[in-house]
Amino acid sequence: MATIIFVGRSNVGKSTLIYRLTGKRVRRGKRPGVTRKIIELEWKNHKVIDMPGFGFMLGLPREVQERIKDEIVHFIEDNADKIDVAVLVVDGKAAPEIIERWEKRGEIPIDVEFYQFLRELNIPTIVAVNKIDKVKNVQRVIHFLAEKFGVPWSEIDKVFIPVSAKFGDNIERLKNRIYEVIRERQEQRA
Repeated sequence: MATIIFVGRSNVGKSTLIYRLTGKRVRRGKRPGVTRKIIELEWKNHKVIDMPGFGFMLGLPREVQERIKDEIVHFIEDNADKIDVAVLVVDGKAAPEIIERWEKRGEIPIDVEFYQFLRELNIPTIVAVNKIDKVKNVQRVIHFLAEKFGVPWSEIDKVFIPVSAKFGDNIERLKNRIYEVIRERQEQRA
């Protein structure tokens, strides 16, 4: 059974995207931090894992936010060899501004850091650039993200998939890319 994890900041649409891909509902809400525990579900002989969002979680004390972040990191580290693909979901409208704000403070943006963390663990990672229905120039956003994430020009189309979980845009393309990565991962293990 292949394992797919969905990770990303709070309120970027991970649970909605899982629903669009699988037709299975996961607990979700309008405020950040609704998914606070790791949720697993089965879909077409795959294990799909909805991870809590990292970063800001409305109404939660800082120490609870840090504990959840630590749980996410430890879960991924402990299961890296079993994870076939990670889908890092980013908010296509907000991510560029957030990344620039972190960089101005001299910090590594958490989305960039998380992508690098997944790659260091050799987990194939697809970046689902969500909420493209709110983005005027999708290609510009994807090229910006590719530069910040350190993704070579030749890999952009394999790594970044623009989607709208809300309206279902490009869901089949994302699904096909997930299947492709799972096949590649299983061939490597054979």
